[in-house]
Amino acid sequence: MPTNVTPEYKKAKEQFQKARDSTDRLNCLKEMLRTVPKHKGTDHLQAEIKTRIKQLTEESAGPRKGAAKTGPVHTVHPEGAAQIALVGPPNSGKSTLHQRLTGSHAEVGPYPHTTHAPLPGMFAYSDIVFQLVDLPPISPTFMESWMPNALQPARAALLVVDLSIPGCVEHVTAIRERLDRKRISLVERWPGTIERGDLDVPGEPVNALSAAVDPDREETFELDDPFRTYLPTLLVANKSDLDWNPDEITVLEELVGAGYPALAVSAKTGRGLDRVGPILFRGLGIVRVYTKTPGRPPDKDRPFTVFKGETIHDVAQLVHRDLAYSLKYARVWGSGKFDGQRVGKDHVVSDGDIVELHG
Repeated sequence: MPTNVTPEYKKAKEQFQKARDSTDRLNCLKEMLRTVPKHKGTDHLQAEIKTRIKQLTEESAGPRKGAAKTGPVHTVHPEGAAQIALVGPPNSGKSTLHQRLTGSHAEVGPYPHTTHAPLPGMFAYSDIVFQLVDLPPISPTFMESWMPNALQPARAALLVVDLSIPGCVEHVTAIRERLDRKRISLVERWPGTIERGDLDVPGEPVNALSAAVDPDREETFELDDPFRTYLPTLLVANKSDLDWNPDEITVLEELVGAGYPALAVSAKTGRGLDRVGPILFRGLGIVRVYTKTPGRPPDKDRPFTVFKGETIHDVAQLVHRDLAYSLKYARVWGSGKFDGQRVGKDHVVSDGDIVELHG
């Protein structure tokens, strides 16, 4: 990382790390290149930014005219409140879980590598939906070469394991290490909070629940590789309908050296699945915002979703990019000092707010 970076570069880097849409990521990269300090110490970073810009530009343009058709697309465009990736070792029941939560037609079989390409499905919770993407399994000996690209749009991961399978610890360790080498980190830290009652872990819940991070670790996140993807991760112990010991979750985490929030479920019987939605909603800090036009009631059926700490401007971008550019002010019912308060673009919205945008 360069030293003495400008505030403009820091802002562009933060926006790039939050962006999941390829167009937004490309714009952020261009801004990073424009604002990064130009000296010998940043030569490597400048070169990598240029390489990333070239890659995203080519991806956005699609196949060249006359070029042979390539294989299946290995990234899924994000939809819904957030994209969640399902990762895990072979035969963990990952595809069955995806099928149960989304109603997808995922191919399911009692043999490894049933899933060959990313499979999206929509998982409804309250009045929003999450996009769950089932990915091929990762083993100590094999991971699809395109897996890191497929994980780029995700906001979080469900690490699905079957505690009854011999070698479960080795599989989880291999998944973490393989992804880490590709600059994908499955992290314990969540941007929001996860309530104790949501989890199914014996004894004291893991300390990731409050999203508290010591100052040294916070500094590590700030100064680390800007192109590393950090995915908050929920450990999902599947097949809990079988004869299992809940203490195995704690043992697994101790051996792996991770303190992921953990949940025991059964994709077969539905046990524990009702807690997945609340965990994702609160853990990711989802904020629902309902819009209205002057003189009319708000649309309470289809909220726009942003994340904790985001603003009126972020909501306007979801409504229409042109509106975000021309936005003058908004009126807010909910987080304002009074109903209908006039606020600016930088007003931070809260869950359940009703906003009236004025361009």
